[in-house]
Amino acid sequence: MRQWQNRPSVKSRNTKPSVIEGEHVFLRLPRKSDLTEFLALNRRSVSFNRGLASPPTRSEQFETFLQRSRKDDCACFLVCRREDEAIVGSINVSQIFHGGFRSAYLGYHVGAPHANQGYMSEALQLALRYAFKNLKLHRLEANIQPGNLASIALVKRAGFVREGFSRRYLKICGRWRDHERWAIIAEDWHANRNASHRRS
Repeated sequence: MRQWQNRPSVKSRNTKPSVIEGEHVFLRLPRKSDLTEFLALNRRSVSFNRGLASPPTRSEQFETFLQRSRKDDCACFLVCRREDEAIVGSINVSQIFHGGFRSAYLGYHVGAPHANQGYMSEALQLALRYAFKNLKLHRLEANIQPGNLASIALVKRAGFVREGFSRRYLKICGRWRDHERWAIIAEDWHANRNASHRRS
């Protein structure tokens, strides 16, 4: 097993952290050496993701993903299991705007072998902490297809609120698909976090 104990933690708000630690998973920036493992996971998950997400399954798509992860307005992380550092999915905060807007979009996917094991719930909490504490954002929006009940349940547990419905909002797997708009603002995230701390 590769050693992870000495990885750096979250850096300042203006620097993308190389790793964000959680209890069962951690988020880290993608590397060229991830190509084989990440593509293999996504290829095994094509049926699972069909119509819902289209993570990279080809080398050129992975290269695009890497390039996007290096842009200032996007933070793309791989979700990795702590026990063996296996890649279980990805999560990203994209189209990051500062100034008076301070908003971004959230996207994520989990590989089929790792679904329904709590990994993405924890990964989402880590991404929210990064967005609201490090990036100092005020709002994070997730657009989800109405039939994707697992994803809707995921964001609801995290405190997202349904704000609206967008017809033919995003083209996925060759089709324009309707989406619901779910969002969370910094005040709600802080309130939820404080409530969790009081219960623990």
